[in-house]
Amino acid sequence: MIEIENVFEWLQKWYESQCDGDWEHEYGIKIETVDNPGWYVVINLVGTECEGCSFSSIQVDIDERNWYFCLIRNNNFESSCGPYYLTKVLQIFRDWVENCKKEKTLTNIPHN
Repeated sequence: MIEIENVFEWLQKWYESQCDGDWEHEYGIKIETVDNPGWYVVINLVGTECEGCSFSSIQVDIDERNWYFCLIRNNNFESSCGPYYLTKVLQIFRDWVENCKKEKTLTNIPHN
């Protein structure tokens, strides 16, 4: 249960860190249900540290309730998943964001 709370706590902090007086008026996060049943997540990346970072699309399809996919499309992290995979796709987003930060830090290190 702690892991579930942590990914949602992290997402709240990430969202708040993007809010600069402008970003939150035009961009943001959407989490909706779909009739498969499941979830649909869209996280806008414009103006975030992840804008332009590479992401390899993921698709897992076990059966009608156990599936998820994640991709970057139109500067959005998009994911859809079965009813029990919401935390999984949010964790995928979190891991990707943290890797983006590391990559950008490494590319900004001056080379002599």
